Amino acid sequence: NCGGRIMSFIGGACSQGPGQVVDDELKHPIRSHHDIEKDNAKWMKKATKYYETLAKRAADNGHAIDMYSCALDQTGLMEMKSCPNMTGGNMVMGDSFNSALFKQTFQRVFSKDPKGEFKMAFNATLEVKCSRELKISGAIGPCITGGKKDGSISEVEIGIGNTTSWKFCALNPSSTVATFFEVTNQHGAPIPQGGRGCIQFITSYQHASGQRRVRVTTVARNWADPATALPHIAASFDQEAAAVLMARMAAWRADSTDEGADVLRWVDRMLIRLCQKFGEYVKDSSVSFRLPENFSLYPQFMFHLRRSQFLQVFNNSPDETTFYRGCLNREDLTNCLIMVQPILYSYSLQLPPEPVLLDTSSIQPDRILLMDTFFQILIFHGETIAQWRAAGYQSQPEYANLKQLLEMPVADAQDALLGRFPVPRYIDTEQGGSQARFLLCKVNPSQTHNNQGWGGGGVDGAPVLTDDVSLQVFMEHLKKLCVTTQS
Repeated sequence: NCGGRIMSFIGGACSQGPGQVVDDELKHPIRSHHDIEKDNAKWMKKATKYYETLAKRAADNGHAIDMYSCALDQTGLMEMKSCPNMTGGNMVMGDSFNSALFKQTFQRVFSKDPKGEFKMAFNATLEVKCSRELKISGAIGPCITGGKKDGSISEVEIGIGNTTSWKFCALNPSSTVATFFEVTNQHGAPIPQGGRGCIQFITSYQHASGQRRVRVTTVARNWADPATALPHIAASFDQEAAAVLMARMAAWRADSTDEGADVLRWVDRMLIRLCQKFGEYVKDSSVSFRLPENFSLYPQFMFHLRRSQFLQVFNNSPDETTFYRGCLNREDLTNCLIMVQPILYSYSLQLPPEPVLLDTSSIQPDRILLMDTFFQILIFHGETIAQWRAAGYQSQPEYANLKQLLEMPVADAQDALLGRFPVPRYIDTEQGGSQARFLLCKVNPSQTHNNQGWGGGGVDGAPVLTDDVSLQVFMEHLKKLCVTTQS
């Protein structure tokens, strides 16, 4: 079949036919997370099933379904998620088709490379081959099973499993799929030490020019015995890739099987097991606990993942949760990591721009902060700077340095906005402003109203009103559990 795209522009929820998600009576609001938990979402299961059938049909034909959902209320994106997620289509969510945000995002769909070709590929298949000591558990990404079976399929299924090939009806330059493997000793044969395990990815796709292309990537890794060569295994650990793989697995679990609390417990269990295996500690002494350098950021990533909108549905509609998880499952490593743990840059008159900790202590009166969460780009002005700006000092010639300081984060934000799809929401706010909440809900709450005199903020940051535990408390508990728990 020839590749193609179906673009659907959704301005409201479907209220008729087999894909109905809400009825015509305005007094009946569309389902919330609470309704789904209480099994109170009348149309959900039937509609989801209908859209899955539709998605399979499109995927068999090699057609991608794009969903552009723009409305002030939910449009039923949660029921329809299989259409873009199984076919590799775009999923975009906005307030209005008339907004500049949507128009810029939509224009980016048609961006071209230097040769004048669209930056999209069609009808792709990814086939994985591996050496006999490895088995394929599955893949998580914007794809559907290719239904290809052979002896290298693992019984442990992660994501879309039980196959060695997957089909993507559409790809773009940043499409990324997570594949999961299991190491097995077949027929009791020991794994050859000093030998290598190989994995080969064969991707064939139709280029925008109409040409069929095949790309083969082969990777080989040395075998190491966990009993004797644990340091070798530890040295090759990539904490950033591991954090994104865990985030995808956790989001997949939250979406398909488990309750939110079960997923959090699973994330915690996996983190404790990893720290027990690779941490250095004296039994029952949490002070002695140390992690190797290339593991040091991993607990922090898990802390932010637990608080993220991928696992915490509070304050998000089911449609928003679907949109966020959809983006996590198709973006590349850097972007996924930004979604899990946003980046924070600080600008001040004394120092050059620098990355700072995503922590309440970074919120200072004489600083401007730039936070990138992938979905939003936020510029936050500290109290003093906001007062200077309100007084208009930046337009007086003797305060040219203040004018320059105010312009720097704006220029950097524009750079970040350039290559991103969908275009992030741009927020300009200040200490005490209503939109400062976007920053306050992301920073680590090391100072809260519980442990800080409320009001004076003072030298070391601005306290946040929350009962969430801080990273410091999280780490203390983690260390305690690692040195005492019987694995």
